[in-house]
Amino acid sequence: MAFRKKALQVFLPLVMLLLVMGSNAGGIAIYWGQNGNEGTLAETCGTGNYEFVILAFLATFGGGRTPMINLAGHCDPYSNGCTGLSSDIKSCQAKGVKVMLSIGGGAGAYSLDSSEDARQVATYLWNNYLGGQSSSRPLGPAVLDGIDFDIEGGSNQHWDDLARYLSGYSNRGKKVYLTAAPQCPFPDAWVGGALMTGLFDYVWVQFYNNPPCQYTSGDAVNLEDAWKQWTTAIPATKFLLGLPAAPDAAGSGFIPVSDLTSQVLPAIKGSAKYGGVMLWSKYYDDQTDYSASIKSHV
Repeated sequence: MAFRKKALQVFLPLVMLLLVMGSNAGGIAIYWGQNGNEGTLAETCGTGNYEFVILAFLATFGGGRTPMINLAGHCDPYSNGCTGLSSDIKSCQAKGVKVMLSIGGGAGAYSLDSSEDARQVATYLWNNYLGGQSSSRPLGPAVLDGIDFDIEGGSNQHWDDLARYLSGYSNRGKKVYLTAAPQCPFPDAWVGGALMTGLFDYVWVQFYNNPPCQYTSGDAVNLEDAWKQWTTAIPATKFLLGLPAAPDAAGSGFIPVSDLTSQVLPAIKGSAKYGGVMLWSKYYDDQTDYSASIKSHV
């Protein structure tokens, strides 16, 4: 008994230490879909580098528009050519990778005209990409893990309504994850109000193309200040540092691997809301092997 008690006294603190260390462990999220030369979805998940793969984008929806997904050179939705992705999605999920659908993007045609419009879009997303039923599911029968809000235009109205309606579907069984990709200036001009609902599980803030709040030539102060502001003010579960995976993936904001691992990550990983790194995009990650280079540090 004495030996067992002593062993427990050693073992339990070790478990607690591991739990504490694990609490600040992060993952990598990657956007896939906007370049036909970035490999298949199954290959992307097969790398083992990513915790989330975000399909980009459902670029047309709301305001009476016919919703339409745009996966660039990967498949043609107009001829139901994207339904074959269902097996890839299931393969990803079998590996523990969450597969999200990103709505919006920088070049789409989208808006929500009213709360009712938001409800209709949520119903469409549920029936065509999530756990509902439809005779014309663009990606086939696979059930995605949730919806990512990458709203960069249109209007800032009713995104909170859409988040509430989508969140409500979690009551029907499988949880519907909600994520968002706001710009780093706080508050975000488009989804700032929606983020205050507290319904978002992960927020990957885009710390690029915005010099006032991004990393610049060895100076991480602006980024750190913005990170603290986001993680303090927004009631999300976890935050990820959104970065370009290559210098030419964005106009500005690329962080060399050595700077990220020695300066930036040590400064933000102490946050209880730290969740990892988001990268734009798989195509650019292929050029630099950025995710593989940072994975052990994330």
